[in-house]
Amino acid sequence: MIRALGNFFTKIAKRWIADAFVFAIVLTIIVYACGMLIEKASFLDMATYWGKGFWGLLSFSMQMVAVLVTGSALAISKPVHRAMVSIANVANTPAKAIIIVTVVALVGNWFNWGFGLIVSAILAKEIAKVSKGIHYPLLVASAYSGFVIWHSGLSASIPLSIAGKTPVMEKFAHGAIVPTSETIFSFQTLTIVIVILISLPILNMMMLPKKKEDIIEVDPALFADDEEEIPVKARKDMTPAEKQENSLILALFVVVIGAFYIVRFFVKGGSLNLDIVNIIFLILGLAMHRTPIAYVHAIDKSIRNCGGIVLQFPFYGGLMGMMVDSGLAATLANAFVAISTPKTFQLFTYYAGGIINMFVPSGGGQWAVQGPIMMPAAEALGVSYGRTAMGIAWGDAWTNMIQPFWALPLLGVAKLSIKDIMGYTTVVLLWVGVVTSLGLLFL
Repeated sequence: MIRALGNFFTKIAKRWIADAFVFAIVLTIIVYACGMLIEKASFLDMATYWGKGFWGLLSFSMQMVAVLVTGSALAISKPVHRAMVSIANVANTPAKAIIIVTVVALVGNWFNWGFGLIVSAILAKEIAKVSKGIHYPLLVASAYSGFVIWHSGLSASIPLSIAGKTPVMEKFAHGAIVPTSETIFSFQTLTIVIVILISLPILNMMMLPKKKEDIIEVDPALFADDEEEIPVKARKDMTPAEKQENSLILALFVVVIGAFYIVRFFVKGGSLNLDIVNIIFLILGLAMHRTPIAYVHAIDKSIRNCGGIVLQFPFYGGLMGMMVDSGLAATLANAFVAISTPKTFQLFTYYAGGIINMFVPSGGGQWAVQGPIMMPAAEALGVSYGRTAMGIAWGDAWTNMIQPFWALPLLGVAKLSIKDIMGYTTVVLLWVGVVTSLGLLFL
């Protein structure tokens, strides 16, 4: 049944799901029309909201480009490549491959979503390169499926933000500070995470194609540039400029000061975030490639996969602008609040979060939209702030399985399109939706 469901949604995705950029344009049209029909905003008003928000994710877009480029550059270094091949050799059957990639993705995303996205894509690619008979689209979908728990892990933006003072909590929740023991380390959250960790690898494995003709192995031509070796001259034949470019000392200087900064950052109580992950990737990548020019060549190779991020993220900024400024996001959230009871409030907060995430695919952006509405409602209904925040967080993570925004960095590494994996991630969406709904309602 699971295999049939995966095949069904895959056929639909390949026939009906266009490029991720088209997906962003269609969402823009839907929100534009809803803003005019529901919020009575004029055509020009909606255009203004779109334009104001268009560059709102610019700095975040650069962060994501850095995640992809530094992660990919690290991956194609010789030491990391050898490590990935070693793991890939263990995953020498289709079932093992799917299970190992899914577990690595889940664990990686729980520790840090930026790291988890890239490392799971890298592993999937390396497994596909050294093992035969593995259905590559499902392997990459399994790598992405681990992202579904990022907002219940150590880099969860909403739970970590309310563990300290934030403007939203100051203004709408009497300045309450919610410890992580009530959010990511609560019994409810940990139970849901454990159930997903156990069941999701099995679910993905059950979607493996049964017929040999349905198996799509990786095309070696996809990764031909990964194998390119740039010849290095003997040092005696180098010009002074080339000697600088190939200097181990210059690279070592950056690695040493970067290492000191990273250690000092964590010693002083810093927590994992995108910026520190990018510095770690960069320093490790430079150390693995050993010379400045070798790292430059690795970055040049890696940056070829960034087109989707550069083009599409501004459109999601425009979507966020329209959703927030027109009042659509508030109207949607309030509609779920209106039908909630203390028992169902967290569950409906989750569903509202899942829908809003399709149009505001950013944890921070979603918190800015839903937090001011849900926190006062939680107080009025007698629901804890921690449970409410996790309802929003789980909703934000849940519908990422059918929202291409976050898949772009991973797909850039894997060199597939969203239509190749969405059929399988739709099945993941359905399963995780059931598990999370039951957990939020009864735990």
